[in-house]
Amino acid sequence: MGLLNLLFGNKSEAINIYLEKNAVLLDVRSNDEFSQGHLPGALHIPLQELEYRVEEILKLKKPVIAYCASGARSDRATNFLKLNKIDAINGGGINSLRSTLKH
Repeated sequence: MGLLNLLFGNKSEAINIYLEKNAVLLDVRSNDEFSQGHLPGALHIPLQELEYRVEEILKLKKPVIAYCASGARSDRATNFLKLNKIDAINGGGINSLRSTLKH
């Protein structure tokens, strides 16, 4: 059932699995949004810069949990990363991800 939850449901469980794999938190919000607050240790690459900085992420050799304000940009980022052979998951919006990380 864990795999089904990972694919179709329980986002918190999927995020925890990625955290166990030492995933990188990737903040794809704008510079202004990032400067107003972000998750500790997050790598900041605004969505519009992602295609030019994908090598930077590849060099980390770690899975990625992407997040933004609502989950829409991080969804686009996750799809792009997967196309570039990077193991990535959409962490959603910063507030919901912050809540998940506290548990």
